[in-house]
Amino acid sequence: MWVFEIRDTRRDMPGPTRVHDFRTVEEPPTTLQDNLQELLQRGASSPDSLPASQFRVCYMADHGTQTEEDLVCSAWERLVQISLAVFLLIGAGFVAHYYAPPPTHDLQQKVDQLTQEVRQLQQEQAMPALVLNRYRNSICYIYGVYEVGFPHQRPTLRVRVSGTGFVVGGRLLATNRHVAEPWYGDAEATGLIRSGASARLEQLSAFFPGFATPVNIAPVALSGDADLAVLQMEDSTAARQLQPLPLADKSSSPGELVTVIGYPMGVLGMVAKSPPAVYDRLAFRRDDMNAASELAALSLIRPSATYGHLGDVVGEKLIYDAPTAHGGSGGPVFDSHGEVIGVNSAYIDGFSGGTLGVSVKALKPLILAAEKKQPSPQIQTASRVTP
Repeated sequence: MWVFEIRDTRRDMPGPTRVHDFRTVEEPPTTLQDNLQELLQRGASSPDSLPASQFRVCYMADHGTQTEEDLVCSAWERLVQISLAVFLLIGAGFVAHYYAPPPTHDLQQKVDQLTQEVRQLQQEQAMPALVLNRYRNSICYIYGVYEVGFPHQRPTLRVRVSGTGFVVGGRLLATNRHVAEPWYGDAEATGLIRSGASARLEQLSAFFPGFATPVNIAPVALSGDADLAVLQMEDSTAARQLQPLPLADKSSSPGELVTVIGYPMGVLGMVAKSPPAVYDRLAFRRDDMNAASELAALSLIRPSATYGHLGDVVGEKLIYDAPTAHGGSGGPVFDSHGEVIGVNSAYIDGFSGGTLGVSVKALKPLILAAEKKQPSPQIQTASRVTP
C-alpha cells in the first residue's frame, strides 16, 4: 500500500507546508497530472486552483498493515532461524569436544613417553655391540685337560675341556663348575670315581684378548648346588690390568633383551673367524693348547656375542633364546643395561629357545667366599680329587 499526499510548496505562504489531502493507493501514478486527477477522483479537496507547479506529490510506503497470514509466516521464519542457530551451536560444541586438540601438558607427556621408548629401543638394539666392545678384554677363553684313573695305572679317561670365564674381582674369574671341575656332571667320570678312581686336573689356562700368553688358573670356590665356580688367576700383567664386569643388583624379568658373550665351539669357532691364511693352517687342527696359543699370538682370541630375549626365570635358573654351543659355558649374560644378570650354563639340544643360565644372585656369595680365602699368588696347575 502507498500513501498518496499533495503538499502546498508555495514559498510566500506563512507557516508549515500545507497538506491538502492524502489517500492510499495500490500503485503510485506516473505523472503529476495523473496524481492530481487520481486524488480528485478519490474525493480530495481542490488545491485552491493553483498551478500544478506549486504542489508536490509524495508517496510513502505503508507497512503498517499486515495480514494474519503474514504474521504466521514471520513467526515460523523466526522459529526456523532460531532452531538452526541452536542446532549449529550444539554441533559446534560436539566438534570442539571430540576433535579439539588435547591440552598442551597431556600432549607433552605423550611426546616425552614416546621419546623415552625410542631411546630405550635404541639402547637395546645397540647393547650387544656396546658390551662386546667395552668388556671383551675381561672375557677369557678357558682351555683345560683332566684325567680320571686308578693308582699306578694309565689314566682311564683323559678329556680336553673348553669354556668361557669373566673377571669378577681382583684376580678372580667366574665360570661354570663343569668348566672349573670338568668331571662335575660327567656320568662316565662319576662312575669311575665311585669305583675308586681319582680325577686330576692336569691343566687349566685362560686366554684373554689382547694378551699373547695364557694365564694359569685354579678353582678357589665351588658351588655345592649350582653350576658355578670362582677361579683365581696367577699374578700376571693380565690379572693386574683387567677390569671386573658389573653385576646386576635387580631381579630380571621375562621379556628382557639379553646378550651372551663367550667362545662357542672353542678354538674351532675362533679359527672360523680368522683370516684365510690362518684358517687354512688351523682349520683341521685339533682343539688343543698349541692352536689356542697360536691364535693368542696373532691377537685372534676374540669372543662372540649372541642376543635374544629372556623367556623365563625359575628360581635361580634363567631360560633365554640367545644361541650358544659348547665352549660358551661360563660366559656372562648381560641385560639391556649392560650389567651381568647370569652365567651361561647349558643348552637344550634341538630347542633354539632352550639356553640355560644361572642367576648372578647365586654367584655373589661365591665371590665373597673366594675373596676370603685369598690363596697364594702361585697357582698350582694340577689338582686331584679322590672318592
